[in-house]
Formats: sequence, structure tokens, C-alpha cells
Amino acid sequence: MRQDIKKIRNLLKEYAKLKQEIRTFNQVSSPVLSVAPSHSGGNGVETSLINYVDLSYQLKEVDDALNAIHNPQYQFILHDYIIEKRFTRSEACERLSVSVSKFNYMKNKSIMAFKCYYVGELNRQ
Repeated sequence: MRQDIKKIRNLLKEYAKLKQEIRTFNQVSSPVLSVAPSHSGGNGVETSLINYVDLSYQLKEVDDALNAIHNPQYQFILHDYIIEKRFTRSEACERLSVSVSKFNYMKNKSIMAFKCYYVGELNRQ
């Protein structure tokens, strides 16, 4: 179980980076698709579009799993503490009015709840 928690935590940390990458891609002007042959061996526009679709799809899977969690405390832990890193552990404990050990327990439960929804999303594909 410990290994699962580490993997999901890393996924959630990467989620914030993915969101930033997708924002950056959206800020770049739309590429012009040309029918003229390219001098390079690859198609950079096509590769960029594929990467954009890949990132969008990954974000949607994480978003769907996060939105499926209805416990507000779990949402707070996943979004504000793990993804956005808005609070330290002691601040999060204070906000939730729990001890550090209770917070760690809740954090693990919220990560496992996310995992259930996230893996469920992947299995539906």
C-alpha cells in the first residue's frame, strides 16, 4: 500500500505541472497547417498537437477522479495540500482541526480514494 500511495502522490504532483504545460500550449498561437512538403524529417506541428491531446487527456482523467471524490476534507487534502501546496502540514492540520497522525491517516485515505476513482477511469477506456 505504501508504494501505491507514493505513486499516486507523484501523479498528483505532476498534475499541477501538466496543467501549466497545457496553459503554456494554449497561449502559443495556433499553428498553420501547410500542405507544402517540409524540409525536416518530422512534422513538428503534428507532434505538438498529439502532445497537446495527450496532456489534455491525462488532465481529464485526473480531473474526473478528483471530481468523483465528494468528501470535502479529502478534496482539501488532495487539491490544496498535495497539488497546489498552499499549506504546510501543520497549517492543514489546523484548518481541519486534527492531529498530525489523524491528518496523515486522512491523507492516505484520500489518496487511496483518488486511486480507486483514477484506476476505475483507466479501466473504462
